[in-house]
Amino acid sequence: MKKISQSILDYNDKLSEADKTICHLLAVEITKKMAYAENKIWHSHPVWFLNENPIVGYSKEKKGLRLMFWSGADFGERALNMRGAKFKDASIYYTAADEINIDDLKRWMGKAIEIQWDYKNIAKRQGVLERLL
Repeated sequence: MKKISQSILDYNDKLSEADKTICHLLAVEITKKMAYAENKIWHSHPVWFLNENPIVGYSKEKKGLRLMFWSGADFGERALNMRGAKFKDASIYYTAADEINIDDLKRWMGKAIEIQWDYKNIAKRQGVLERLL
């Protein structure tokens, strides 16, 4: 089982107390569910990968903390209502830790493992995404 990388812990520690609480909760729950996923800072934000494919991550934005699933648009989840215009991502924003529904989070992470688009090879395919089986 992987641990939360030091770079992610450092990222979280630089945030306000409220944001740090949200990020700590997300990092712990994601790492529990995705025990074998690699986790690191990627493009300046915490991201978890399966076979080098980005699956889930979070970032601090003006609206709050954004939890993003790279293939989340195909999860069929209303709460993941911030969808990307170009790719298959979907997100939700949090401004307080008590807004996080752990059961939803676990279900979304289960879907993230099952439903994946191949972001790892998107550059090779000149921006075309293919579904992984």
